[in-house]
Amino acid sequence: MPRLPHATALILETLEEAFRSAGLVRGSVLLAVSGGGDSTALLLGTALVRERLGLTVEVATLDHGLRPEAVDEVRAVERLAAEKELVCHVCPLRLKPGPGVEARAREARYATLEALRAERALAAVATAHTASDQAETLLMRLARGTSLRGATGIMPTRGTVVRPLLGLTREAVEAFLQEQGRSFATDPMNADPRYLRARIRHGVLPALSEAVGYPVTEHLASFARWAAEDDALLQAWAQTAWDRLWCAGGGLDAVGLRALELPLRRRVLARLLAEAGAGVDAATLGRVLSAVARGKSTTLTQGLQLRASGGLVRCVRAVDPVPASEPLCLAGPGASGTLKGIGWHFEALEEAGASGVFVLRLPEETCWPLTVRLRRPGDRLYGKGGSRKLQDVFVDQRVPAERRNLQPVVVDARGEVLWVPGVWTAPLEKVASRHSLRAVPPGSSGGGGASL
Repeated sequence: MPRLPHATALILETLEEAFRSAGLVRGSVLLAVSGGGDSTALLLGTALVRERLGLTVEVATLDHGLRPEAVDEVRAVERLAAEKELVCHVCPLRLKPGPGVEARAREARYATLEALRAERALAAVATAHTASDQAETLLMRLARGTSLRGATGIMPTRGTVVRPLLGLTREAVEAFLQEQGRSFATDPMNADPRYLRARIRHGVLPALSEAVGYPVTEHLASFARWAAEDDALLQAWAQTAWDRLWCAGGGLDAVGLRALELPLRRRVLARLLAEAGAGVDAATLGRVLSAVARGKSTTLTQGLQLRASGGLVRCVRAVDPVPASEPLCLAGPGASGTLKGIGWHFEALEEAGASGVFVLRLPEETCWPLTVRLRRPGDRLYGKGGSRKLQDVFVDQRVPAERRNLQPVVVDARGEVLWVPGVWTAPLEKVASRHSLRAVPPGSSGGGGASL
């Protein structure tokens, strides 16, 4: 077998290794081909390795509807695919020029490619991003301000998308095309200085290479790859920390959170904000880290607030809701009802052994009727050691401040507090009766659970 030219051998070796790493041996792939140099090389190279890999290959070419010459480029892709005996799909996107066209085009591209992949029952979509694209993306993100995660740039695989040329520069790809005697289309948008990527590609990268005295593209792309590896490890550690610190009632354990190393603490807090729907940026994370360190609160976006008090760190509405709720009266055994405004359901039962989320065995001397209401100023809880303010018990039990106004309180006909479900139960000084009171919080099925 004759020895292949250098650039051709490099492309084929790179593609074969990438497809094997992606688990696509004897698999199937949809190539995204625009007709530009990178995607033309992807089509030609994949056609050369498909038989050795047992790979089923189809091609998709997309007309964004932004340039009249795109029609000719689509036809050129169709001809090339036909030459290589590959099925080719033409997908019109019909985008409109204007602000954000790059982002809109990218979103439409990926959505269309994924829909076609699923329709054709193919395993993956392959795009022709190169190390040059990686270097440009890294510089763009660094210039705008990014974390280590942003510095990871373009991932070799993400979901069903694979990028088998990511380890090669654009110069290596074009050298392959020259060896193959193939021409390719050039998108004028890639040289349009109105776009940041074009300014990075034609201005910043060449100037940086000239300043240091050698090409920097591969070094930048390598940094992005190493950043991705480091970030993956940190994310795994952050997930472990999240699982350990998350409390069943909602929020993160404040002491454990403060003990985390800063990179992990930052990631855990960023996830907390994101899951609450708050904006996450460097300035917000700085305020949040400071609030956690001092046990204070700070305002977030979307009407949210981060609170670090009572041993918990959580995101809540900036203004605590004060529900409109009328007291619920339970006249005696057999009575039931729901406390409007907060959704807790109560049942006064004949049997003492009832099961449920929260169950209270009632004393023989229970003074009916019972009333279920929200807390009131001055509420006190009486036990063997005297009395305490309900507010103090909330603090000791680490009940978040925003939940205290939603906590039901059960009092008897004398106004004495018998029960605060899940928080406090009056001690039984006499033999319990056969009666019990069951409380089911909102969203619960009322199934079995431990009695309190």
